[in-house]
Amino acid sequence: MVPRSGKGKGALLHERPMPTPPIIAEASVTKLDARHRDAVLVAGSHGGVIAGFLAAKAGVRAVILSDAGVGRDQAGISSLAYLEKIGMAAATVGHMSARIGDGADMLARGVITHANAIAARLGVRAGQLCAEAAERLKQAPVVEGSPPPYEEARFPIRETPGEPAVWGLDSVSLVEPADKTRVLVIGSHGGILGGKPETAMKYDALAAIFNDAGVGADGAALTRLPPLDARGIAAATVDCMSARIGDARSTWETGMLSHVNETAKKLGARAGMSTQDFVARVIDHYRGKI
Repeated sequence: MVPRSGKGKGALLHERPMPTPPIIAEASVTKLDARHRDAVLVAGSHGGVIAGFLAAKAGVRAVILSDAGVGRDQAGISSLAYLEKIGMAAATVGHMSARIGDGADMLARGVITHANAIAARLGVRAGQLCAEAAERLKQAPVVEGSPPPYEEARFPIRETPGEPAVWGLDSVSLVEPADKTRVLVIGSHGGILGGKPETAMKYDALAAIFNDAGVGADGAALTRLPPLDARGIAAATVDCMSARIGDARSTWETGMLSHVNETAKKLGARAGMSTQDFVARVIDHYRGKI
């Protein structure tokens, strides 16, 4: 991918007039369309690579995401380097300054914590209000072409006859109707989108584990837990420092529970328990019942 504007004889870049891009706030990068092309996007998604990929795939001019507590291996801001390599400006707002999963709140009160070099050259810096940063990003180069391939994974972790299967999903957007009798280990943050409880999870499962993204402003990264409780789904989050956000395999291998809902508590879940120990309890409860 290359920026669409530039100078120089024989260069791959060229000047062309561009309309003033809009600033668009969205709850997530998972449902972008033609309206977002060339826009400055403020999205409530975590700042992991997958979010950067989806923003670039949609052809946005620049993107601001949540730093999701930064977390293990700095996974919560890993999209910044990924997007810098393809020429796109990107930044994150602090998870304590605005609600994750709520782009409008990020635009209204978010404070920048990290920016890649392209955004920094446009004057985006830590401590700046998100709204000011978004205005500066209107001057960002627009990238042509498709980003390098990146696919969210959905994979079986454990499948034993007579007991619930355990599946890993890098994103909650990958949940399917067939997951109703499964335990899901999900890389997404544990927050509902745009304050809507129905976005907690599209389809039911026996249990689901998310990343707490540092919990953040208004406890936003835990807000999937109560509506899943109401649906009888045991749900928990892992500490963002124990597992990489956006990475189900990391959640399975090293995740440590930080918060659990009441349904999960009844199965013996508690903070400090490993993902694998919690899953074992869920399996024990449902063995032979599905």
